[in-house]
Amino acid sequence: MAPVKNILPPMPATATNVSIPARARPNWIIRLACIVLLAFLIGWTLNRVAQYLDNSGRPAGFVRGLVQGALMPAAMPNLLVGHDVAIYAKDNNGGVYKLSYTMGVNACGAIFFGLFYWRLKRWRRRP
Repeated sequence: MAPVKNILPPMPATATNVSIPARARPNWIIRLACIVLLAFLIGWTLNRVAQYLDNSGRPAGFVRGLVQGALMPAAMPNLLVGHDVAIYAKDNNGGVYKLSYTMGVNACGAIFFGLFYWRLKRWRRRP
């Protein structure tokens, strides 16, 4: 059996440096401002919806407890600057509302920390 010859042409003496440009990262101040603005909008919406539902005369149930619990952490910027945000219904149907409120808070925390740790794991894998 005859030896196989290399059929590729010889490489040039000078190698070209081909580099991929670094991905531009958004400014962290703009990102923080967007998050705070979104939190204020959520707080404003929560107040408007709470006013409407409080005037309806029906006690808060499972769905309202779930939504208020999930959106409760977003009310923090409003509370820090002194705006009163409705994060818990006074007129509720008892145990069902409290259970769903707790489920909403836990779901929000699980999503937030789940995404945080998933992203942290991705950052660690980068070379």
